[in-house]
Amino acid sequence: MFDPTVYENLKVAFENHVYDLDNLDKQIMITNRIDRMELSVMSRLFALQFSRLDHEDIVAEIRLESSVQDLANEILELPDEVPGCVLRIFFYMPIANVTVQCRQIEEIIQNIWKPELKPIQSLSYVYGEEHAIHTNTIELRFNRKINEDQMDDIPELIGHVLQTLDELQHMGMA
Repeated sequence: MFDPTVYENLKVAFENHVYDLDNLDKQIMITNRIDRMELSVMSRLFALQFSRLDHEDIVAEIRLESSVQDLANEILELPDEVPGCVLRIFFYMPIANVTVQCRQIEEIIQNIWKPELKPIQSLSYVYGEEHAIHTNTIELRFNRKINEDQMDDIPELIGHVLQTLDELQHMGMA
């Protein structure tokens, strides 16, 4: 009998919750879905990107990753190894004032998430454009892998993502 992996169970749980927010609750719009298997290293990546309906230029991404080592730990039931997946959250948004807005973004992330690992903000722009708007990619990392024990935390985590989208939107308008 087929026994789904931790990765597959978490993927379905995230899909169900996020798609309900799009299709049933009409709170968000899913803008991209990635479901990738990298055969050269036997890794998997699943990501859902979405935005609030009224502010499509700020995008959130929930990314779940699993390596061949994660799969081996689970299938072989290795002692001292807890099966799990890497979860990362990304936000993508345009910013005009790097110095001021990056600091504001850091405060918003700290207030909502209280992360143990420092968020990473990566900036990019098109060279040669006058008054270039930067694209800020904000990455939230976590200090441990997740597994089915954290499934009940998914609604709260997605609530934090929505709150972050709202506050980033408000900051962008200020």
